[in-house]
Amino acid sequence: MKFAFSLAFILFTATLAFAQGGNEQSPIVEKEIVYKDWTFKNVQTGAETGLRNFAAGKKLVMVVYFAPWCPNWKHDVKFVEAMYQKYHSAGFDVIAIAEYDPVESMKSHILEYKLTFPVVWESDARTAKQTTSHYEMRKSVGDTRSWGSPWYIFLESGKLEPSGSVIAKKAPIVNGELIQPEAEKFIREKLGMAPSSEVKLSSTAAVEVCDPEKPSASLVKPDAKKP
Repeated sequence: MKFAFSLAFILFTATLAFAQGGNEQSPIVEKEIVYKDWTFKNVQTGAETGLRNFAAGKKLVMVVYFAPWCPNWKHDVKFVEAMYQKYHSAGFDVIAIAEYDPVESMKSHILEYKLTFPVVWESDARTAKQTTSHYEMRKSVGDTRSWGSPWYIFLESGKLEPSGSVIAKKAPIVNGELIQPEAEKFIREKLGMAPSSEVKLSSTAAVEVCDPEKPSASLVKPDAKKP
């Protein structure tokens, strides 16, 4: 009986770990969306940041929502920092919105991964999962994941709504982890940069799409070349 209980517990734990940290890669897809302007506080300074002002004059802004404790985000975080460092001077910017964790944990996360792009926060507790704008936006474009971390939306300043509470009505989004070679290729194209020989798409990149109903352990996360 004790053996059966122990085995059941191990299987349950393994299943939970897979559900929270499985492959959730998804391609960049343009979607119709009612994405509203927002103003959130910076995690480290407490200063308020408004999205419209932040995006003004930049060629491409990547907004990423994440939970610091999420293993899927931890797969992406170093790549996002690398892209910010590599392309920031060319007109690319990143702003991250932390969710579902105390602010002190967000600060520790920033320090642990040495993040240099700005991080603001919307919610500071897991109980807020279904009340955030993050939840509303990702569900509106078909994200069926439980926590939706990470979730990306790309904004081009020339295509933003000129005024009002809605900042974008159509935008490229990612309902999951980035397919890293695809993401860097996309960033370069939007910045008007020539294709790079260092950016090579995996032959399986096109099918690296997360299906929460049919998880597959066979999917391999392609790694981007270090900048």
